[in-house]
Amino acid sequence: MGIFSRFTDIVNANLNSLLDKAEDPQKMVRLIIQEMEDTLVEVRSVSAKTLSEKKELNRQLTRLENEVIEWERRAELALSKDRDDLARQALLEKSKLQETVDSIHAEVARVDEHIERLSGEIGQLQEKLSDAKARQKSILMRERTVSSRLTVKKTLDSSKIEDAMYKFDRYEAKIDGLESQVDAYDLGQKTLADEFRALENESHVDAELAALKARVKGADSASKKKADSSAKKDA
Repeated sequence: MGIFSRFTDIVNANLNSLLDKAEDPQKMVRLIIQEMEDTLVEVRSVSAKTLSEKKELNRQLTRLENEVIEWERRAELALSKDRDDLARQALLEKSKLQETVDSIHAEVARVDEHIERLSGEIGQLQEKLSDAKARQKSILMRERTVSSRLTVKKTLDSSKIEDAMYKFDRYEAKIDGLESQVDAYDLGQKTLADEFRALENESHVDAELAALKARVKGADSASKKKADSSAKKDA
């Protein structure tokens, strides 16, 4: 494939369509970018060479146009000396040179048209290259994000998590059992604070009992006095 046909294919390519068909979009974008960059280098090299050739054509034009002017001056000189034969030959040389000049003018016009069209296509290719590079960054970010999410999903769905949680549960149950054993030992052993609390509770109960006895004794005494009073009234 020639450089210009490949260049045209890239310029006219639909990047979205290429990516949709690609099994590995990231690899596809990388290849597209490489192809575009390589093509740009080649096309710019050809453009530089074409511009150099155009400059050479313009130099030839300047030289030949000066010769055309010179042969016309010679023809005028020959006529002024009544040398029609020399004037005719001078005009013939001028005519040949003029044909060459016209041909080179046409070639320069074609080169200008080609350079202008190529410049526009280079602009399109640069836009596509910028788009491809932006897509490459986007694809890379999406791939990293999706890969991270997939790793998390696989980890969550794996039996390792369930095994770890089961081991945690067993360990917590073991700790609960140990704590229960410690509590059982504590129930069978009284501390100094426990003994003082017991004494305090006993004193509190004794005080309540004495108060209760006093109330009951007072109630019995009041009942007896009331009974005695009633008996005296009956007598």
